[in-house]
Amino acid sequence: MRPLVPAIAFAALCATAVLLIDNGEAFAADGYDPLAISSRAKVRTVDLAVPGEKRQVPLRVFLPAGTAPAPVVLFSHGLGGSREGNAFMGEHWAKRGYVAVFLQHPGSDASVWQGVPPAERMKAMRNAATFNNLLLREKDVRATLDQLERWNTDTASPLRGRLDLAHVGMSGHSFGAITTQAVSGQSMSLGRGPDARIKAAVMFSPSGPRRGDAKRSFGAVGIPWMLMTGTLDTAPIGFIDLASRLEVFPALPPGSKYEVVLNLAEHSAFTDRALPGDRETRNPNHHRAILALSTAFWDAYLRDDANAREWLDGSEAKSVLEPADQWQKK
Repeated sequence: MRPLVPAIAFAALCATAVLLIDNGEAFAADGYDPLAISSRAKVRTVDLAVPGEKRQVPLRVFLPAGTAPAPVVLFSHGLGGSREGNAFMGEHWAKRGYVAVFLQHPGSDASVWQGVPPAERMKAMRNAATFNNLLLREKDVRATLDQLERWNTDTASPLRGRLDLAHVGMSGHSFGAITTQAVSGQSMSLGRGPDARIKAAVMFSPSGPRRGDAKRSFGAVGIPWMLMTGTLDTAPIGFIDLASRLEVFPALPPGSKYEVVLNLAEHSAFTDRALPGDRETRNPNHHRAILALSTAFWDAYLRDDANAREWLDGSEAKSVLEPADQWQKK
């Protein structure tokens, strides 16, 4: 097994340079650096909910410092998760100047397993992994975008005037990745198709189609996509294996499409903590790579930052990866 990068080294790597902002473009002292954070970068966390007569969607919003409108990045949790998960992503993206909005999906969130005897939790989780819940999640994303538009002009809202809704990114892990695929370009029966307000998307642990041809499902994706998975990224619910995760990228049309496969990364590598059944020791460099690549992607395609695009499309992106990690683009 490859020696792990010590956590203290990871922290040092993230703090090696001071971030400068010039017309929305990010530079470190020696060039573009998606991990650089200004000492003045403060984040405020706001918990809200999208109202609804039958269904409310809890949100956790990571607000960057300042008062100017900022690009928005949505995140959809995996099965059994909540708006509280993956905070390491929300905090970093917000420190980089994005409003990060983390959704919680009733019916496929933590309520599925909370209060359930341990021996019955896996069955409860499987029962929640349904196409109907995927459709509800898709509606949650659209309802959240609708509500963000209202809050952006509401004088009583803490989000008033803070949202640049012309530049919206969508992301998610596992069931949240499938949710992201559904609203950002995957062709799915009974779905409403992509939401035109979403300009770029990142999938952590993506999945190929349950039925049918991958090319038919993903061949019409018209916006930039980034896929992240690991060589040990499998899931017992849905029996999703690595082959399913890897069939998405080849099926995508060329143009602003990226894929990273992290060596020895399990399903939990893209979350805050280990999951039951994990066998590998967590590698701190995985989070470093996740934050760097996703941030550069947002900078390139939500801020139109030429330096970020050059970093992604050149050799620099590999600088945050280990030798056994795989990286490709088209």
